[in-house]
Amino acid sequence: MHSRSKKALHATVAAALLALGGGWTFGAQTAPETPATRPATPPASVQEDGGAYSPATVGAAIQKLKNDPNLKFSRYVHTLRWAGKNAKEPATDNPAWLDWLLNLFRWVGEVGRIFVWVACAIVAAVIVIFVVRIIRAARLERSGIAAFAPTHVRDLDIRPESLPDDIGASARELWNRGEHRQALALLYRGALSRLVHAHGVPIKHSSTEGECVSLAAQHLNASATAYFAQLVRVWQRAVYGGNDPETDTVMALCDGFSAALDPPAPLAAPASAAA
Repeated sequence: MHSRSKKALHATVAAALLALGGGWTFGAQTAPETPATRPATPPASVQEDGGAYSPATVGAAIQKLKNDPNLKFSRYVHTLRWAGKNAKEPATDNPAWLDWLLNLFRWVGEVGRIFVWVACAIVAAVIVIFVVRIIRAARLERSGIAAFAPTHVRDLDIRPESLPDDIGASARELWNRGEHRQALALLYRGALSRLVHAHGVPIKHSSTEGECVSLAAQHLNASATAYFAQLVRVWQRAVYGGNDPETDTVMALCDGFSAALDPPAPLAAPASAAA
């Protein structure tokens, strides 16, 4: 089998050499080629036995064909790839399920590291915001400005511009006209507004009636605290219990509003002594 393949290879090389020789003859002729002038093809027996071509000539032709880059069956092409992207991991003797489990642990470790960094960034941002708010609140407190004065407590508007100048007298008029709910609401709204804007009580938008009473007790004197606590009780019974208070009770609340909750009047400058 090997000798037959070798003989066939020799025959192929001989035919190639013969074709090259014929090509050279064709290039050197000046007249058209005719059957008489065409070189005769040597018999197959002569080619196989090396009669016309010596083994050295055939071997040199074979080597030349092997060295021809256009006739090679394989070619090396250099390309750029990411380092380590397609690197094959060394083969191990571990079972497939164990390799899968190890790869899962590696993935969890990488994801966990990312989560730790994200959590640290969030905590740092929260701390910065908290510190900034504390500093801002301290500055506002030192300057005497209410840091978080609400405009509404629950659904009640406590802005000073939304209230009449004389709240007690206006509430009395509403009660006498039969508008009992509006009269009590005006008294309660006015009381909350006075606590926040006149006495600096830190009432919030979500503060309940009980919380307002507790905060007022920390900033008002005893008589003002008692007045506000009675007003809150009357308001709760009317709004949540549906029980209208007695007229005398409401009139007392209207008359005592300014004395209990209005800010103290500034002291007048002493008159200069007569010369």
